[in-house]
Amino acid sequence: MVKAVVGEETRLKLAEGRLEQSSAPAQVGLVIGKLSSTLDRGFVFDLLPTPPNDAGAPPCSLIEPTKDDKRKGPKPKSQPSDSQSLSIDKDWVAEHARQVSRMLVGGMKVVGIYIWISDRAFKNSNIVLCQTVTGVAKAAPLSESGWDERLLIHICYSPRRWTCRNCMVTSNITSSSLRPCDFKMGRVLTSLQGFRCMYNFDIRLPISHQNSSNVQTMSEALRHGISNHAKYLKNAKAMLDGHLVVNNDLCTSDGLHEVELLLPFLEDTEACSQKDTVGVLAFSGSVCSFAYLNLREPISQAVTDIKGDIITSLQSRLDIICDEADGETGPTDTGIREARDDAGSQEIGDVISSEIPVSQIVLQSLRKTCRLSLPRRVFIPWLSGTFVCDYLQPFETFEVLNDRCVELLSMEVPTDASKILEPEREAPSVETKSFWDVAAPPSSASTFYLEKSGLDTSRRESSRKSRDNSDVKITSNFIAAVIFLFLAIIVGYILVFLKS
Repeated sequence: MVKAVVGEETRLKLAEGRLEQSSAPAQVGLVIGKLSSTLDRGFVFDLLPTPPNDAGAPPCSLIEPTKDDKRKGPKPKSQPSDSQSLSIDKDWVAEHARQVSRMLVGGMKVVGIYIWISDRAFKNSNIVLCQTVTGVAKAAPLSESGWDERLLIHICYSPRRWTCRNCMVTSNITSSSLRPCDFKMGRVLTSLQGFRCMYNFDIRLPISHQNSSNVQTMSEALRHGISNHAKYLKNAKAMLDGHLVVNNDLCTSDGLHEVELLLPFLEDTEACSQKDTVGVLAFSGSVCSFAYLNLREPISQAVTDIKGDIITSLQSRLDIICDEADGETGPTDTGIREARDDAGSQEIGDVISSEIPVSQIVLQSLRKTCRLSLPRRVFIPWLSGTFVCDYLQPFETFEVLNDRCVELLSMEVPTDASKILEPEREAPSVETKSFWDVAAPPSSASTFYLEKSGLDTSRRESSRKSRDNSDVKITSNFIAAVIFLFLAIIVGYILVFLKS
């Protein structure tokens, strides 16, 4: 449980100044930071305002019931009312959190929301605020599954003060879901240490014969493979700057540290016979990961953050592909539906339209090799030497980065392209390899059987000959031993006779 929260003073003061200059009576946004289980503390790096929705409406507004129990628009903050409450577009704030979480690296998360509102309106809006925090927690989950709390920062303009509360993320929201915690401002970003890891992976998944129970799209198979690989990666050891990491070690040196993951041997692998398999889904490439750690946290926490960031990065790339596929309409959806309905058909490949996104193609329908390039990850300078990331499709350039960063992170990309890091020269790729063209004909099997039978016969003959030779050797050795024994007895009698 988080007992105290420290916010980056320079960034929070800038946010406070921006809120003072705005004329909006209410504003909602995301809290970017980290919740440390080892220190029982929370760290706030920055506050990101949620942009207007697609219709241009603000994500939150003040409402006030009238005498006839009707609601009307927000009132200016110069005319406060005891009955004012807050209305929030919870789905839009959650979508903002989902998009921003893709752009954060290890050790940086969406840890809650902030609200700019009067004290009375805040007290009248506890339920809707808790619901908003819960939606954000589901859209941007933390790596640690045990964290069931998020932060709610209230910036009150009448009177002016900052307060922070723990919000329990539960399905049953009550008055006790919000608990106060200590909050102060200080230096947070300057005390962070940076870690970097280049991780190479090669995931191979079998494509089983098609029936009504195992029809899978490419995206479903990849999600399953990434989930299994996360369990495998969890047991990996790590080396920091060439030295093995011990759990409670602290990092005392400055600069960017290189992390290398030492993977264990595979123990539990999914095995299947060639009769049950029609192909292989090969998912391979390299992932660059960054993580940031507080000085008082152990190095093992940075390793955990890097592992989580690698898996999150793979999932984010797949989500980007699927988001584009979800935007397709018409023949795309129809083709997928027909493919699933005709699961038992041998000609399923003829049903699928060429307009279907490759991520939604049913794997069992493939007759030829299919290759999919995932977005590559680039890193953009952020605060105090830290980086955030974004993903570029093969057809995209750096020009699209600025629009996304301005909208989601309220920041501009440096005009100097050399400051943007591109460690992943080649993006991870997915390739399906079919067995349709390499099936062995029956004659080959017969020939193989005959050859195998002949080989077994020759082996039996050689084995029989070796046994006969060994029997002869044993018999001759036994006779020699008996003769030697008789000679020894005779010599013994002779010696005894001579002495007497």
